[in-house]
Amino acid sequence: MKKSNRDIEKSYPVMQFVQKLRRLADAIENGKRFQIQIAGERVSVPSDAVFNIEHERGKKEEEIEFQLKWKLK
Repeated sequence: MKKSNRDIEKSYPVMQFVQKLRRLADAIENGKRFQIQIAGERVSVPSDAVFNIEHERGKKEEEIEFQLKWKLK
């Protein structure tokens, strides 16, 4: 089944964000798949995903994005 394109940005309270980051770090450290539910959809990140950090600066704000990218199979 083909999934439709999606571009979601979801905000979380600090403690929920921290818990998600901890689970992600544990999965990466242990070479395991990471699963997360974002805005009602479960996403499964394979252990061979590519990780990068992006920094953007504009006139009125800055942004840091922690990105996980992988090829769909």
